[in-house]
Amino acid sequence: MSYNPLLADRINALEESATLAMSKKSREIAAQGHDVINLSVGEPDFKTPKHICEAAKKAIDDGFHAYTPVSGIPELRTVIAEKLKRENNLDWKAENIIVSTGAKHSLANVIETLINPGQEVIILAPYWVSYAEMVKIAEGKSVIIDGSFENDFKVTPAQLEAAITPKTKIIMYASPNNPTGSVYSEKELRAFAAIVAKHPNIFVLADEIYEYINFTNEGNFSMGSIPEIKDRVITVNGFSKGFAMTGWRVGWTAAAKWIVDALDKLQGQVTSGTNSIAQKAAAVAFTNMEAPKMMLEAYRRRRDLVIAKLKEVPGFKVRVPDGAFYAFPDVSYYFGKSDGKTTIHNADELCLWLLETAYVAVVTGNAFGAPNCIRLSTAASDEKLVEAVERMKTALAKLK
Repeated sequence: MSYNPLLADRINALEESATLAMSKKSREIAAQGHDVINLSVGEPDFKTPKHICEAAKKAIDDGFHAYTPVSGIPELRTVIAEKLKRENNLDWKAENIIVSTGAKHSLANVIETLINPGQEVIILAPYWVSYAEMVKIAEGKSVIIDGSFENDFKVTPAQLEAAITPKTKIIMYASPNNPTGSVYSEKELRAFAAIVAKHPNIFVLADEIYEYINFTNEGNFSMGSIPEIKDRVITVNGFSKGFAMTGWRVGWTAAAKWIVDALDKLQGQVTSGTNSIAQKAAAVAFTNMEAPKMMLEAYRRRRDLVIAKLKEVPGFKVRVPDGAFYAFPDVSYYFGKSDGKTTIHNADELCLWLLETAYVAVVTGNAFGAPNCIRLSTAASDEKLVEAVERMKTALAKLK
């Protein structure tokens, strides 16, 4: 979007979501009659489990149509608190939970609630595209720490400690990570927690939305389970990825009560309570975990399939992700190369060239803080994934 003096400065400064922009561009090219394979959006290609859909139908039939409490219906908040105790060793009650319109809404609420202009948010990179933009809206400053390809895209404790300043207010990370699929181990997170414990005015914002898509034997570890910093860890999660409920828009935040009360205050002035039917549906999600288990195995198979195919592409540097449903190869080998008409200077240009040449939509790593990479979603059928990589391989052979 070009600068418009009639718009607020915060909107003029805001970047468009790269994933949504690429998806829009792919739809435009598809509308011209081309067979586009869209691997740009992080959305499960599975249907929402039947027991959840049935609960939504019942809520409609029962007339559960009115406004809900701002923080969510008590039934859902209790279910989430029980899940966190059972699976994550987070000792929170229903009063420590607030339900919002998706995990993205939850993250934005936390940042708006805690950040004053000029305060710093340390973001472990690569990071999801909206993190830095959320900080920008709150008039805070993003401090980006880069996790290297050689270290599995993960930040080290020494890097984190060096980035902390008197202005630091939040440390923000996702595990499993979007876009890299990296998973921080319990040992690594405890090392981070030891640093945070030395700074009583710093909070941790832990994005665990890909919790159920974790391929490690260790599983997911929640930093909020560490007693020394429990009250300063804010855990965000939701139903979109693990239960294929992207359009239902139900996320949650678990935190100390004073933080949840503040989030309730903000949310009450912006959206109020989340959709009543979606909340009733979400309240039964954990009663049947067969679908998340099935999807996990499907994503594991697709990961192995795609990584094997990507390793066949000359010049690609590929690592095996431990979670989520993305591949994130380093494609810098192709920077400076040309097909005779177009010279590729960066990942942005390569993604656009692949869309227009191979009709495959992927996202530039630049949007995630990793300019040498591109992101491919593996949330597609095996056939489409294989064809997409083959198309890319054929197209890239034209670059000399």
